[in-house]
Amino acid sequence: MTRPPLSVFIIAKNEADRLPRVIRAVRGMSDDILVVDSGSTDGTQALAIAEGARVIEREWPGYGPQKRFAEGECRHNWVLNIDADEFVPPNLADEIAGLFAAGEPAAEAYEIRIAEIFPGEDAPHPLAYALAPVRLYRRDKGTYSLSPVHDRVDLQPGTRVGRLRGTIHHFSVRSIGDQIEKLNAYSDQQVADLASRGKSVSTFRVFVEFPAAFVKAYFGRRHFARGVYGFITAMNFAFFRWLRVAKDYERRSIARKNRQDTNR
Repeated sequence: MTRPPLSVFIIAKNEADRLPRVIRAVRGMSDDILVVDSGSTDGTQALAIAEGARVIEREWPGYGPQKRFAEGECRHNWVLNIDADEFVPPNLADEIAGLFAAGEPAAEAYEIRIAEIFPGEDAPHPLAYALAPVRLYRRDKGTYSLSPVHDRVDLQPGTRVGRLRGTIHHFSVRSIGDQIEKLNAYSDQQVADLASRGKSVSTFRVFVEFPAAFVKAYFGRRHFARGVYGFITAMNFAFFRWLRVAKDYERRSIARKNRQDTNR
């Protein structure tokens, strides 16, 4: 079967347990699968090559810059971005291939629904929270933002945008401990980004962020429908949101004390 003129790119670090399955799911869709690795020590690079991907190693500059670099290294103008903890199911792979069956797709960028799948689940829950960002697009019509903490595609004005019916499966949680470690590191990056832009978070939010974020996750994102694990992940989300605020307060307090000491 002729594969469409489409590149697939993935950013990764220490994803040996998940990446091979991710690559296998898209291998029939593309003759150009690129993995940009940021210092894996678990053999991720060798496993990716064994599955037929190209691998480029590059120091981690943040989400947006890394994805922009990766899209720039792709061989085709049409690109699909997936993360190392995401899986393209067969129906979505067929839908994407069908876009190219008669030549150039009708739109120039496509939003794809991404739904969380928790440990113990094989498919998205009917009430699973989902986003629908642009993940399939023409490189001459859009490019990833350079934000180190937000990975979004900035499209040129007038770009035709479509929406696919299929859903990317997002296996975002290896374990509770892994999730906490990941969220802790991400909160550090968010605070550094705030500082670099001269922004700050209101001190008042130290007192209200946790309960507000829990309500947002448990009810707004419908984690209540996922049983005990849904309650746990809502608590983790709330703690992460609060931790970002607390770390920003700490950063500003230290900076204020340093200024006072300097002026003495």
